[in-house]
Amino acid sequence: MMGNVLCVQNLCKHYPGFALENVSFCLGSQRIMGLIGRNGAGKSTTLKSILNMVSPESGSVKMFQKDFRQYEKECKQRIGVVFGGIDFYPLKKLSVITAVIQKFYTDWDQEQYQKYIKRFALDESKRFKELSNGMKVKYLLALALSHHAKLLILDEPTSGLDPVSREELLHIFRQIVKNENCSILFSTHITSDLDKGADDITYIQNGRVLQSADKNTFLHSFEYLKTPEDKGMLTLEEIMLRTERSEWDEDAAV
Repeated sequence: MMGNVLCVQNLCKHYPGFALENVSFCLGSQRIMGLIGRNGAGKSTTLKSILNMVSPESGSVKMFQKDFRQYEKECKQRIGVVFGGIDFYPLKKLSVITAVIQKFYTDWDQEQYQKYIKRFALDESKRFKELSNGMKVKYLLALALSHHAKLLILDEPTSGLDPVSREELLHIFRQIVKNENCSILFSTHITSDLDKGADDITYIQNGRVLQSADKNTFLHSFEYLKTPEDKGMLTLEEIMLRTERSEWDEDAAV
C-alpha cells in the first residue's frame, strides 16, 4: 500500500482553557510517527479527535484515502487502538474478552491471534486486571493485529513501563511495521522512546503543531536552539526541553 494511511487537516477542538488549533499532519505507509509534547499539550485530545471519540468542531481526517467520518465503520475494521492505562473488562479473563472483541471484526484471524498470544507469552486464563501494564499493551496489540490492522494508534503505550519493557515494546513496534505492512501513530512524552524507533515526528505545543516532518528534517529544523557548546545534533529531549523553556521565559517576561 502506497501513499498516506492517515491525513489530518486543520483539526480544531475547543475546551474551557484549552484548544486544538488547526492540527495537521500525514502518516505514510509502513512508517512510525512519534507524536510528542509535554503532558497537557493536546496529544490525547488529538488522537481522540482523529478517532471521533470527541467531536472536533472543524477539520478533516482521512484514513486509507477515505473520509473517516463518512466511512468510520469501514475504516475501524482496518485500525487498532491502544491507550496506555486502559482497564476495560478488568474482571474478565482474556479468553472471554477476546470472544467478545472478535465478533466486531469481519477479518478476524484466529490463527494470527494464537500466534501473538504465544509470542507475547500471554495467559488467556488470567483476568485483565492481573496483567502488568506491559502485558496489557501486548494483549491489546494482539487483538489489533489479529484483524490485520494496517494502522495502529497508540496513546502513551509505554507510560509506566520500566526501560527494559519499553525497549522490548519498541522492538515489537518496529517488527510489526516491517512484517505486517502496518503504520503506527504513537504518542509519548518519553522522547527517548522515539530517538531510535520513529521515522517521523510531530511536535504539539499548547494545542498547535510546532513541527511535523521526517525525523532528520525535524532535528535539523531546530538547529537554531543549539549553543556554541553543543556538538552534533540535539536530541529530541534537548529540543523539547529548550523549546518549552523558551516558552516559560516568554511567559515570565509578560
